[in-house]
This record gives sequence, structure tokens and C-alpha cells, in this order.
Amino acid sequence: MDSHVKRRENQEEKYNPTKVFVREDMIAATSVLQIRASEIRQTQINWQSYLQSQMITQRDHDFIVNLDQRGQKDLPDKNPDACAEVFLNLLTHISKDHTIQYILVLIDDILSEDKSRVKIFRETKFSGNVWQPFLNLLNRQDEFVQHMTARIIAKLACWHPQLMDKSDLHFYLSWLKDQLKTNNNDYIQSVARCLQMMLRIDEYRFAFLSVDGISTLLSILASRVNFQVQYQLVFCLWVLTFNPLLAEKMNKFNVIPILADILSDSVKEKVTRIVLAVFRNLIEKPEDQQVAKEHCIAMVQCKVLKQLSILEQKRSDDEDIMNDVEYLNERLQASVQDLSSFDQYATEVKSGRLEWSPVHKSAKFWRENAARLNERGQELLRTLVHLLEKSRDPVVLAVACYDIGEYVRHYPRGKHIIEQLGGKQRVMYLLSHDDPNVRYEALLAVQKLMVHNWEYLGKQLEKEQIDKQAGTVVGAKA
Repeated sequence: MDSHVKRRENQEEKYNPTKVFVREDMIAATSVLQIRASEIRQTQINWQSYLQSQMITQRDHDFIVNLDQRGQKDLPDKNPDACAEVFLNLLTHISKDHTIQYILVLIDDILSEDKSRVKIFRETKFSGNVWQPFLNLLNRQDEFVQHMTARIIAKLACWHPQLMDKSDLHFYLSWLKDQLKTNNNDYIQSVARCLQMMLRIDEYRFAFLSVDGISTLLSILASRVNFQVQYQLVFCLWVLTFNPLLAEKMNKFNVIPILADILSDSVKEKVTRIVLAVFRNLIEKPEDQQVAKEHCIAMVQCKVLKQLSILEQKRSDDEDIMNDVEYLNERLQASVQDLSSFDQYATEVKSGRLEWSPVHKSAKFWRENAARLNERGQELLRTLVHLLEKSRDPVVLAVACYDIGEYVRHYPRGKHIIEQLGGKQRVMYLLSHDDPNVRYEALLAVQKLMVHNWEYLGKQLEKEQIDKQAGTVVGAKA
């Protein structure tokens, strides 16, 4: 585990009445699972009946009875090979849900009492793949069986130096990802808890990326989830960003706008704390300083400075929050000073959150920068056309239409390029949009795409503006 993650968790576990700690989060995160596990622990299994029906061997029977009913709790340490074989045999040969539930609770208790006991299962001489009996249980219908198994797999995968095999790891992480997407999943906090453990290990982080896990985390965070799940999933992003390469990739998934919205809406201090920690990593961890700069600009664009100002005024007792607020404020303020108008424009377009900021209406900006929209394979133009197709926000559509018109107006081959990218068709489609401002900007853009005489169009636009103002004055007098 990264030392910073451990240090921060240790800090959070110290007593402070203003915080909800990681230790408490662990309890909350597995509460549905733990409540059910407590109920299952109170039940009695008739191991004798399994022996009589020859479903288990005499050796398996004696071991489990001594451990479970005769209180010989040190058996796993005294005879680790037998322990692993007995439990894996039981999981393989017994099919009744209730008994499987009970066996899984016993295994989880054995591991929870002493982390080093994972070696009992990881270093067993059990014939076959030690992961397979557990992975098979993820396909059972019983939800408790699935999620207690998932919890055990996370411990076996994280508490032993030997990493999980790639194919088994891929299966497990894909299962966790799919569980996150399941509607009304009572065990979602338990799923998130497994990911919180797994993603502290670098190799597991990249495996999670390969199953499209980061996109899944962010799509759930962009929807409405309770603050506990919100905290846990942002925690997952936080541990991912300790890897410099992942920290550099992260905003390609739109992480900054989504977390900026969460920060703006957050009423829970622990959610605020973890979002700020992610933002800090997105600036500190990338080795490419250009990427760190782009992340700063994206945060400025998403109004993070305003939230930092609010947090500064509140003066939290939380030392981590105030340290991160101070660091982020300093870095974002510096990035604003270094920010060229084109940097500002490019960041706004990439964020997909266009608004009528001054740069759009500046003739000087378009004269100087229209050609730069062709850079990086026309990335910004492609984004504008994409917004015309996908956005449902009238302001975004209106501004995108205006920008395409100004690009065409100031770049000689602009009309041809916009047609090639499908922009002309999208602008014309918006001529019938419900919003009058979108229709107006689409009409202006179409005129710019069609016209050859810019001087004539300039006079026409000027006349329209004068007529519009005159109409407003007449209307006011009436």
C-alpha cells in the first residue's frame, strides 16, 4: 500500500469528534453484510448429517466440529494445510445456501482475527486453482453468499505478497464493476469496500482500468448516490491517482467536472476531504507538468476556486482539509495568472461546459486563434461538433454554434473543414430547436457558412442588432 494512503488513514483513525473515520466507514460500508453475518453466526449446523450422507469425510467432519463447536480456535494455525483443504472441500461439496453462508462467515472470521492467515489458503497444497471454489460462488443466486465471497477474495488478494492471477483478477474485477451498476443493490457499500482494498495495489489498478472500471465509478458518481457510497467511490479514485500514469489519464474520463459538482453539493466533511485529496493528487502526481497545468485550468473552469474560498471562510478543524485548500488555492491562482486566453478557451471546450465567457465574443481572440482550433487533429473542432450532437443544454448549443461561425469567419478553409466534420449538418438541424437563442445562433452560423462577402454580412448583422435594439426601445415606450 502507498505510504501516503496509510499515513492518511492513520490520521483519520485518530480520535477527533469532528470526523467520521475510516474505521467507522469500514463498519458502515459492510453493515448489511455484517448484520446478516451476525445472524448466521448464531445458527447451528448439523455436521453429523453431512458425514452420515457421505457428503463430507470423517477428517473434514472432525476438523470443522473441533473448530466450530468445541472452540479449538487455534486449529488454523496448528494445522494450516488441513484447514485450507477442509474449507475448500466443504465449499466444493456442499450445495445448501445456508451452510455455505455459515462456512463463509467462519472463513472470514479466521482471516479477520489475523491477516497473516491468508497464507493458509494462498499457500495450500489443495489440488487445482485455489481461487476457483471462491470465484464459482460469485455466480450463486444467494446475494449474501456472493458478497461474503467477494469480501474474502479481496482479503486473499490484498493481504498476501503473491498477486492474484490475471485471468482470475479480470473475472473478479469485472464482477465487482457489474455489481456497482446493479440497480438497488443492498450490498453496494460492500462492493465499494472490496474496491477500496483492491485499488491500493498498483497492478490491480491497471487491471481495473482495463475492465473499464474508472468509467463505471464516474458514471455512478455522476448520478445520485448516498454520501457513504459517494465517499467510498471517491476514495477509490483517490487511491488510483497515486499512480502517476493514472493521475495523468484521469481527467480524460471527465473526473474533474464530476468531482467539482460533488464538492459544490457536499454537506459531509469526509466527502469534501476526499474530493480535495483527489484534486491534490491530480496536480502533484503527474510527471508531465503540462498535464498538471491542464488539470489546474480544468478546476478553475469548473469553479473550484469559488468552493475553496467558501471552505477557507468556514475554517474547518480538519487539518487535512485546510492543508489541501491552501495548496489548491495557491496552485489554481498561479495557473490563472499564467492562463492565456486560448488555454482558457480550450479548457472550457474540453469540459463540455460552454458559457458566454468574454473570450467567445472577442474579435481579437478569433483573429489571433482561429487557426489554432486545427491543432491536435482538430481536437477542439471535433469537440464542438460533438457537443452540437450530444448536449441538451441550450447555452452550450448556442455558444458552440457561435464558435463554429466565428472559426469559419476567421479561418480561410474553415467552411470546408466544418463540412468534413459534419458540423454544417448539425448546425442546420438546430435551426428548428425549441430554444429561440439556439435557433438564432444556429441561423447566424449557417449564414457564416454560406456567405462569401464578409463585409456584406457584417452590415447585415449590424442592421439586425440596431433593429433589435430599436424594437426594444419602442416596446419600452409603449
